[in-house]
Amino acid sequence: MRLEDVAEVARFYHDIRMDTVPLIHSENEVAEWISATLLPRNSSFVGELIGAVIGWVDVTPMTLDHLYLRRGLTGQGFGRLLLDFAKQRSPEGLELYTFQVNSGAFRFYEREGFVETKRGDGSGNEEGEPDIKLVWKQPRPPTE
Repeated sequence: MRLEDVAEVARFYHDIRMDTVPLIHSENEVAEWISATLLPRNSSFVGELIGAVIGWVDVTPMTLDHLYLRRGLTGQGFGRLLLDFAKQRSPEGLELYTFQVNSGAFRFYEREGFVETKRGDGSGNEEGEPDIKLVWKQPRPPTE
């Protein structure tokens, strides 16, 4: 992700989260957090289509912190492309949390090979929303 992508990513991140969980940070606070925390660790990447940012993924070894698409772009394979990119960046496996209220994300991750390992009551996140921990492990090749 480039610095010039930050405002746009913060805008659609804020917009998408508005649909599922209470907003606790402004769009400007989100942009500042991305710039100050995520950009320096080189873990954030954008997906582009014809020069326009359509999605964002933040991945570190073993952890998928964020995967968001612009509103209206789900169900077209773009999320899978971003997730495949994340899996390539962390081939040993990934874990993530999604909010229980975000049933679409939960179904998506299950279809993509993630397994639920834990449910939380919301006390572990700043939104106070019940969440689900999901884990993906790279399938092992068959042994002969």
